[in-house]
Amino acid sequence: MELFWVNWSKGIKLILSDGENREEIGGVRKTKNGFDAWAKTFGYDPGRAIKGLNSVEAGREFVESFQPWDLYDLGRGLVVDAEIRND
Repeated sequence: MELFWVNWSKGIKLILSDGENREEIGGVRKTKNGFDAWAKTFGYDPGRAIKGLNSVEAGREFVESFQPWDLYDLGRGLVVDAEIRND
């Protein structure tokens, strides 16, 4: 299992991958008012999204603080790769 950030046209996404499949479990996007960030949840939890952050890094820290990979049995205990990929 891998846990990494990947660039996309509007910002970055946090991806959990088993090599064959990829699951988007969070992300940060640039908006006209700063950066918005969200962390995946099963159910309704408005506290797992935030708007108007000052930087991508602040959004990244917000998402990682929820450890959304722990929602998946195979994701528990993983560490996020520090480098942002371009794939």
